[in-house]
Amino acid sequence: MGIKKSQLELASNIGRLLRDHFGKGPESIFVTISRPYITVYLRHFLTPMEQALINEKHELTVEETRDKLMLGLAPEMMELINNVSGLKIEEFYYDWTLANASGIFVGICADDDFRADYSYPESIKVDMEISNVSKIAEKAPNQIYSHQLNPRTLIVIRKGILVEIEKMLIELGFEEQLTIAKRKLEKGLLFQRKELFEEYLDVQIEDMFVNWDFKKDKSTIVFILNPNK
Repeated sequence: MGIKKSQLELASNIGRLLRDHFGKGPESIFVTISRPYITVYLRHFLTPMEQALINEKHELTVEETRDKLMLGLAPEMMELINNVSGLKIEEFYYDWTLANASGIFVGICADDDFRADYSYPESIKVDMEISNVSKIAEKAPNQIYSHQLNPRTLIVIRKGILVEIEKMLIELGFEEQLTIAKRKLEKGLLFQRKELFEEYLDVQIEDMFVNWDFKKDKSTIVFILNPNK
């Protein structure tokens, strides 16, 4: 099966899976397969109940509920991606921007060391600024690299960013609370630098997502881009 056909089939199947679990699927789904990465960008994905909670300033409740749903859904999502794309997904990340009713799923294949040519201008400046964000939030990463998968999708990988107090919180079972706190902190820091990233990349940034695999001490950041004409 060709990549474009796989992307379309994945979008259809993921939409159906989300409707089954959330009661409502996204209005649009954009799938990118760029080995070793698969990204799934969701737009207009908010149920009426979630919207009502957000209107009453209960965004945290929506985040906590979605995180609990994703605990069971993530393995099913990984299996679906494996079956359709033929690529074995070993890592899975997700995040939401509730204000935009958007979301992201990121799968990373077993061949994480595979290196296609995802280079792009000013990547050193982007990586350095992401490293500065990490330094403020926790510590500078031991390793950082970024790939532009297509004109609209940029992914940043960070490894080795957890500090000792975070590791202890994870050991004590506060992983969910730490995720929510880090999500708010890091996305706020990234948003403060939005214009700087747009200048480096010569784009408008439509969305920013971030998540972590605490066991691997690894994080993904995804920028959804709108290239300047």
